[in-house]
Amino acid sequence: MRGVIKGVLAEELENSLRMKKEYEEALGKLPKGCLAIKKIRGHEYYYLVKRIDKKVKYIYKGKISEEEKKKYGEAKELQAKYKKLLSQVKKQIRFLRSSLRGKEAI
Repeated sequence: MRGVIKGVLAEELENSLRMKKEYEEALGKLPKGCLAIKKIRGHEYYYLVKRIDKKVKYIYKGKISEEEKKKYGEAKELQAKYKKLLSQVKKQIRFLRSSLRGKEAI
C-alpha cells in the first residue's frame, strides 16, 4: 500500500515540476516591464518601466496605439496569474518532496 502512495506522490511531483517549467517559460515569453503614464501639462506621455540590473529604468515610448496599450495590459494580467500559479506549484513541490522523504509536512 505504501508503495502505491509513494508512486502517486512521485507522479504528482513529476507533473508539478513540468508545470513549474511551463509557467517559467510562459513568464519568460511575456514582455518585460510595464507601461506607465505620466501627465505633464495636460499631456500624457508613455514610458516602459523595467528593472535593469538593480535599477528601475523609465524608457520613453512616445505615442502608442490602443493595441499596444492593450498588449501591455494583458501581459500585466498574465504575469500576475503566472506568478501566482508558480508560487502555488512551488509550495506543492516542497510538500511532495518532503512527503516522499518520509517527513511529515505541516
